[in-house]
Amino acid sequence: MEHPTNLNNQKITISSYTLRTAAAIGFTVMALSAFATSAKANLVFNGSFSTTTNGGGQLGYNTNAQYWTNDSDGQGGVGYNFIFASGTGDTTGSNGIDGNVALWGLNNGGIDTLPASSPDGGNYIGDDGAYEVGAIQQTITGLIVGDKYQLGFWWAGAQQSGFTGTTTEQWKVTLGTQTQSTAVVTDPSHGFTGWMYQTFTYTATSATEVLSFLAVGTPVNPSEPPFVLLDGVTLNQDPAVSEPGTRSFMLGGLGLIGLGAIRSKNRVRR
Repeated sequence: MEHPTNLNNQKITISSYTLRTAAAIGFTVMALSAFATSAKANLVFNGSFSTTTNGGGQLGYNTNAQYWTNDSDGQGGVGYNFIFASGTGDTTGSNGIDGNVALWGLNNGGIDTLPASSPDGGNYIGDDGAYEVGAIQQTITGLIVGDKYQLGFWWAGAQQSGFTGTTTEQWKVTLGTQTQSTAVVTDPSHGFTGWMYQTFTYTATSATEVLSFLAVGTPVNPSEPPFVLLDGVTLNQDPAVSEPGTRSFMLGGLGLIGLGAIRSKNRVRR
């Protein structure tokens, strides 16, 4: 029969081992969970356009949105792209190089309600798709080559107030060398299409790529300026692709701990 003292020592050893193993598992679960969370983190900064240098106005002229740049219009200027503060779209509008720009809404004689903001809230972008057209851009870092990423954003079609005629609106969205386009929406004269949510999936070809939004509108004749609106931009690893890999990674890590636990337990018993 084994001496009682040896049995007590063995119980104490096993108990200490159990606590250490539990602590290791807990730490690993937290670490792997943190890894999974970081893998899903939004890679777009200031996607709500809430941080600006001078409130509403024309990007690159009298205000800027942090992390975003206003591309050239190809004619020596910058894109006719604006930040509208909440509630100003069909009221006070935004000032640009060619004067004040407002959008049709019930507050200024339009036929449709123009909400104060998109469903994302706060500021939003309004780009002319037919006059001095230039993209807004942001450099995205931290991409994993070969991984898929899901881009999401709110968008809508509108028309500059003071002008008449049916317009169409669309976004061309590029990440790196891959371009995808929203549907083309038709906006009746003095109208507003309503906000819509769009998602695109891209595959990273480089760790750093440029994300750009280019407004496309008709008619090109600037007497009927079509505006495309944007807000709430996010870019995350595609959950349909990334999460299974993350789960396998977590299960693999826990499996290694379990294997180590069995071996350590056997050593204690011997």
